[in-house]
Amino acid sequence: MKITFLGTGTSQGVPVIACECKICTSTDTKDKRLRSSVMIETGGNNFVIDTGPDFRYQMLRAKVKKLDAVILTHAHKDHIAGLDDVRAFNFILKKAIDVYAKDDVCKQIRNEFSYAFSIYKYPGVPEINLHAIDNTFMINNVKIIPVNVMHMQLEIFGYRIEDFTYITDANYISDKEKEKINGSKVVVLNALRKKKHVSHFNLEEAVSLLKELKPERAYLTHISHMMGLHEDVEKELPDFIKIAYDKLTIDI
Repeated sequence: MKITFLGTGTSQGVPVIACECKICTSTDTKDKRLRSSVMIETGGNNFVIDTGPDFRYQMLRAKVKKLDAVILTHAHKDHIAGLDDVRAFNFILKKAIDVYAKDDVCKQIRNEFSYAFSIYKYPGVPEINLHAIDNTFMINNVKIIPVNVMHMQLEIFGYRIEDFTYITDANYISDKEKEKINGSKVVVLNALRKKKHVSHFNLEEAVSLLKELKPERAYLTHISHMMGLHEDVEKELPDFIKIAYDKLTIDI
C-alpha cells in the first residue's frame, strides 16, 4: 500500500490569506499546506479520502490518472468543496465516480451539488454514484472499516484500510472505536495546534492518544499555522510520530 498526503492543512490552508506570521511566510516547503486529503493505492485501486477546495490542484500535482473511488469523512466545505472536479475523471475514464459517505453526508452532497443529481442534467456535470455507508464495506477487493469519531458534537468517519488508519477533524474517540484502530501499523491523526481547541485534538492530545494506540508509525495532519514551524515542532515529538507534509509518500 502506498499513501500520498495530498494536503495536510486545516480549513484555511497554510499560508493563510493575508497572514504575515513566521509560519505563513516560511520558505520551507513543508510549511505550505493544502487542505487535508490522502490518496491510497492498494490492490490495483486508487482511492482518495476527501475532496476539499484544492482537489483539482492536488490531482494535477500528484499526476493522478486513475481514480476508483472517493471516500468522505464528513461534509464540511474543506473536505467536499472540490467534488465537482471528478468531472475530469468522468471524461478520461468514461465512467461515473463512486463516492462513499455516511447517509447524512450523502444527503448534503445531493443538496450542495444538486445539479449533478437532477433528472435533466446540464451537459458536463459530474457523474457521481453515491453510496451511503454505516459499517464495514468493500470497494472492489479492499475492505474498509469506518471509525466513528466525534468532531465536537458531529459524528464523522475515520477509516481503517488494512494496516492503515486515517482520522481527521476529531477531538474524541471512544474506547469501542479505538478497538478498530488497534494493530494498525500506521495511524494518521489530526493535530490542529498546540493550544486546546473545541473540535480538534491539539498537539498534546494527539501525541497522548498515539502513545496509547502504539502504532509502528504515526503522522499528524490537519495542521494550522498556529502549530509552529514544521522543523521546530517535529523535534518535540516522540521518534515514532512525524508531522505529515504535502506530497509526502509512505509505503506500508
